[in-house]
Amino acid sequence: MSAGCARWLLNFSTRAIRSSSPVYRLSLARSTTCTDKPNVFTIFWSRSMLCTTAENTPETPTPKKKKPSGHSNASISSIGRKIPHRLIQVIGESGGNMGTMHRSDVLRIMDEQGLKLVLLSENQDPPVYRLMSGKQIHEEQLMLREKQKAKPAPVQVKELTFSSGIATHDLTTKLKQVESWLEKKHHVRITLRSSRNSTGNMDSNLESLVQQMEVDFGYVSKPKVIRDGQAAMCILRPPSAKELAQKSKKKQIAESSTESASTSVDGTKNTSESSVQQ
Repeated sequence: MSAGCARWLLNFSTRAIRSSSPVYRLSLARSTTCTDKPNVFTIFWSRSMLCTTAENTPETPTPKKKKPSGHSNASISSIGRKIPHRLIQVIGESGGNMGTMHRSDVLRIMDEQGLKLVLLSENQDPPVYRLMSGKQIHEEQLMLREKQKAKPAPVQVKELTFSSGIATHDLTTKLKQVESWLEKKHHVRITLRSSRNSTGNMDSNLESLVQQMEVDFGYVSKPKVIRDGQAAMCILRPPSAKELAQKSKKKQIAESSTESASTSVDGTKNTSESSVQQ
């Protein structure tokens, strides 16, 4: 085979391989070259393996941002030995104020006593730090996490609407639903709509219906008339500890008065029986 045939066969095979590449098709569409060679060699040079285009350059992956930890607000930790401030106000291990100290003196105390430094307030001048042991830091972390857990959850307001002409069975079912919501510490908005056969004030009717429940409750909003007298609305909430204590106290007073009344009746009965026997 002659040298010309071998060159033609090599160019043909190279052209067939490169034509399947999207980089090659894009380079032809843009008519770009890698060097300043004459236009006669533009296509030939773009097919060459020595040509590097911008599309072949690997993209630098964007670093992923770390998601903030759920316990970031409920954590306390040592800053190590890298104290960013020259002068700082130091609180001792026992909680006493050690005054303003140079960071080199603080590092010396940390090494001598085996303590760690915790940032308390960076907004003050100078910033406030505290020397703590590893055990103290661990206990503080546990306390902060317990406080985070003890935060009350957002109150959910459930809604319930029914007519004043509701059947007794349906009313019982709805009041049971309200009781279950109150036991789950939810607030309940109750709306009573007037019917054709409704009589009396809508707010008093709603209050009498609510009083039929067997669970204790309090009012966020007492029954009031809305919609030009066509309905009444109230918002119930779980009872507070103070309300429960007051109710328990009233119940004890009522029971004691009942017992005293029954005792007096028994005493009078016994006295009358003895006089009859005499």
